[in-house]
Amino acid sequence: MENKELKKGYTTGVFTSLAFKSALEAYLVSSETSTAITHKNDNDDLDVTKGCEIIVKISVNCADLELNPLSHEPHIFISGSNKVAIYAGLGVGVVTKKGLKTAPNFPAINPRPREAMEDIFKSLTQNSTNLNMYCSVSVTNGQEIAKSTANAKVGVLGGISILGTKGIVKPISSSAYIDSVATEILFAKSNAYELLVFTLGNSALKVAQEKYDEEQIIEIGNFVYDSIKIAQETKVKKVLFLCGIGKMTKVYQGFKNTHNRFGSIDFINLQKDINDELDYEVDIESTKTVKGISLEIEKVDNKLLNDFYTMITNKANEQIKVWFDGIEVDAVMLEQREVN
Repeated sequence: MENKELKKGYTTGVFTSLAFKSALEAYLVSSETSTAITHKNDNDDLDVTKGCEIIVKISVNCADLELNPLSHEPHIFISGSNKVAIYAGLGVGVVTKKGLKTAPNFPAINPRPREAMEDIFKSLTQNSTNLNMYCSVSVTNGQEIAKSTANAKVGVLGGISILGTKGIVKPISSSAYIDSVATEILFAKSNAYELLVFTLGNSALKVAQEKYDEEQIIEIGNFVYDSIKIAQETKVKKVLFLCGIGKMTKVYQGFKNTHNRFGSIDFINLQKDINDELDYEVDIESTKTVKGISLEIEKVDNKLLNDFYTMITNKANEQIKVWFDGIEVDAVMLEQREVN
């Protein structure tokens, strides 16, 4: 089969900066309200903002702009006697809680895109004087797009965030999702949560929600290793990792990402471990899933079933300790429900 070349993309921050440049150039030529519209290009990453429409509008009158109705302060750029105030337009969120890269009561535009926009502002206005402009950054249907993100949970209301660090989104890197996980971890840490709960799957999320605050629960997708690494780098004290038996088996077998495209469970080695540690021979020819093995063992003995669960959980915890030192991680299997 011929390998398909995957498409790279650019962050919302890059497209916002380019639209800002176009709008500012038009304004400086005409001295009239100017608007630039761009669409975030498609790529092979997992990103809910693919194809979104970004609109940057610049005017001498703030009343000409359509803003996020939530009252907020603008990001302000000053260069000599020139000034521009950057507001959150419709579909761009406003930060309402501490712990994010942007301070509360300001548009949810991350530092890197802001720096790029400020550099553009300084460069284009260096031959101008006494400019006093107002600018809005908007995203069409941004409020709807934001419902597929963790924005509301971390206090970004009314739309999406304008993100970007290096600018390029690598295909299948799922960088947008990992960035979201990193944001939630930093937010929880900044709000004094010593324990974070990482959930993998809807069932794990529901169990966690019965016992913990929403702000300390983080849905990590399949990104087990990446999420724990971010927690360690953020100096989180303790992580409770909660998932079902299938994903837990993958972790103990060394899968850093539990998505199927990264491989399947090695049932021959699983059979060997069960035989060596539990003295039981599993028929893996007729049982093609870990859940099926559980049902087979349950018919033999409930104690053996619990021992099977414990074996997998212990091995998963051992594997996590091989990966990481200096952060306390407790992997707990849903089937045992030993959530404290």
